[in-house]
Amino acid sequence: MWLWAGLAPRTAREGGMKKTGLEHLGRRERQIMEIIYRRGRANAAEVLADLPDPPTYTAVRGMLRLLESKGHLRHEQEGARYVYFPTADPDRISKSAVRHLVRTFFDNSASSAVAAMVGLYEDHLTDADIQKLEKLIDRARSKGGAS
Repeated sequence: MWLWAGLAPRTAREGGMKKTGLEHLGRRERQIMEIIYRRGRANAAEVLADLPDPPTYTAVRGMLRLLESKGHLRHEQEGARYVYFPTADPDRISKSAVRHLVRTFFDNSASSAVAAMVGLYEDHLTDADIQKLEKLIDRARSKGGAS
């Protein structure tokens, strides 16, 4: 599931600095972006291997070039292959995705979203995880976020 609404990397094409959000991408393009964000970098063969119901290798290469022309990816050459990297900061991407998730599915309620996450992973939370969550809540409380 993609959750990058509102992100707008710059493109060098179409007027120099046109903004295009990832929410305007097609399903396959979003899947490719998710793979590259998860991996941090990937070549066409790696993307192809990770895609569900993959298209042809040539189609993947074409979509990577298209995503690059839209400003979402950049590439570097390593030997005979191009390796693709996202152009937007992954931290910015994840924060935007979380904002979108909370706004869309939890009526903009951070506490409802956190409760859902804790409920989903309660069997997997370590003592260190719980301590970290407690510290985050204490920090939010000290900043006046709760009374």
